[in-house]
Amino acid sequence: QVQLVESGGGWVQPGGSLRLSCAASGRIFSIAIMRWYRQAPGEQRELVAAITSGGDTNYVDSVKGRFTISRDNAKNTVYLQMNSLKPEDTAVYYCNFVTGRGGYWGQGTQVTVSS
Repeated sequence: QVQLVESGGGWVQPGGSLRLSCAASGRIFSIAIMRWYRQAPGEQRELVAAITSGGDTNYVDSVKGRFTISRDNAKNTVYLQMNSLKPEDTAVYYCNFVTGRGGYWGQGTQVTVSS
């Protein structure tokens, strides 16, 4: 049974930083893509960032230059470094792993940016 466990969410003031982590437990093979999504209240889930097994990355325009996605393949872990946070970044953040045997989702971690 594969589970994705997220950590690192919380409350931060505007301009602050947080680092999210998402680690897979259980037997998981060949994670092709690791992604971070977010969902704000009343909004649709939005793809924030993605990274391939080769290290190629892409970001939604609203976070470019502020967020950095990275992965540790040996640990089956993906990270999201979030800097210069804004109130509009407030959301529940979810990780998603895509493998040859299907996709997996984390349970979500709340990020709140407010003064």
